[in-house]
Amino acid sequence: MPASATLRSVPLLDLRPIHEPIRAEILASLTRVVDSQRFILGEDVALLEQELAAYCQVEHAVTCGSGSDALFLALLAAGVRHGDRVATTPFTFFASAGAIVRAGAVPVFVDIDPATYNMDPRQLEESARRVPRIKAVMPVHLYGGAADMDPILDIARRREWRVIGDAAQSIGAEYKGRGVAAFGDVNCFSFFPTKNLGGMGEGGLLTTSDAATAKRLAGLRVHGSHVRYYHEEVGINSRLDTLQAAILRVKLKHLRAWTGQRQANARQYGELLGAGTALVALPQPAVYQTGHVYNQFVVRCAQRDALRAYLTDHGVGSEVYYPLPLHQQSCFQDLGYRAGDFPISEKAAREVLALPVYPGLSRDDLTYVAELLTKFQG
Repeated sequence: MPASATLRSVPLLDLRPIHEPIRAEILASLTRVVDSQRFILGEDVALLEQELAAYCQVEHAVTCGSGSDALFLALLAAGVRHGDRVATTPFTFFASAGAIVRAGAVPVFVDIDPATYNMDPRQLEESARRVPRIKAVMPVHLYGGAADMDPILDIARRREWRVIGDAAQSIGAEYKGRGVAAFGDVNCFSFFPTKNLGGMGEGGLLTTSDAATAKRLAGLRVHGSHVRYYHEEVGINSRLDTLQAAILRVKLKHLRAWTGQRQANARQYGELLGAGTALVALPQPAVYQTGHVYNQFVVRCAQRDALRAYLTDHGVGSEVYYPLPLHQQSCFQDLGYRAGDFPISEKAAREVLALPVYPGLSRDDLTYVAELLTKFQG
């Protein structure tokens, strides 16, 4: 591979390539909301929910204030209460386990598949035999790739667990040809600005095909109320701002194209590097991940920190998602887990590194990053 002639700047994420072409449309949508004076649960929120339900191929979509709130609301709607246990993985963003604790339940951590970074169904089966009072399971569709849902759903059905998908990074991702929103009782998404469909602030989404669940979620996000000032249960305040909904409606029209660009960028990394280099392993999606959407393109390197420093020195942005598994976080020490309990998660935390994959990257950008990976000597 020829050496690059000059130092380039390739940030981990640059939103300008997707925002600049639609800037005028976004500003017009914001002006419309300002003129309407409906800033909370306005018309754009209702329309966005309809459009997202169609996009995700589910019957119902309920927006809320954040992806973290979506997880919490889903747990409340599932009947998870104080002392219940909810299985999830320790290799995920904090909100997965944080929502479980907020609901009064106890996280039961399950190690991951080393290829996909998602919950290992064999480890889930072992936890099901060993741990009593599990009420629900929360598989995480990490980095834009689906968890192996068929065995997870089978385990849950046999034990009458609820299944809540943490799909914060995976809107549009597919499992065996179907969108991840089709699997489980409720799926939760985030509109944090770095997501494939990101707002310009916080926002979240819950999807379900059950009308009663959708109605309950819609009430729980407004303090447990369906009629103003009358409360059937205690919920929270987690309504999506109409301004965010208007922005997201504009961006949703472009999401398939942007996802296609992410997927094309991932393929180009593969073309340039094959399966990887002597020191850097590229992701290899599982056969059931028929629609990986690459919210992150994550490589593995035993000398990860040295690789990250090398990339930084050459103008390339990167990030570690995630450097410390949840069972080793100080706030969860009372759960009784120790280092070594989840060796696959712990090894991944030492080795993973996310590279630029956003829409708008040029072939030259990708070639430059690939050249650096090839030259890296540790």
